[in-house]
Amino acid sequence: MSIPLDVLIDNESNVYEMTCVAISLSNVLAAHGDIEIENNNQKVVSTVLERVLMEHVEYTSDDKE
Repeated sequence: MSIPLDVLIDNESNVYEMTCVAISLSNVLAAHGDIEIENNNQKVVSTVLERVLMEHVEYTSDDKE
């Protein structure tokens, strides 16, 4: 699996927000594992980046003031 660079370049959303989501999801998958990663011998970061960039991850931003 490769990182979808064309999607990354064309993406106009909040990069900081996407980075936070990717970091959080990477931590969860590294700690608890994932069937897709284990079955295909994939790397956690590549899988997470693809999921975040292709919008396969749902998240909300909490306003913590």
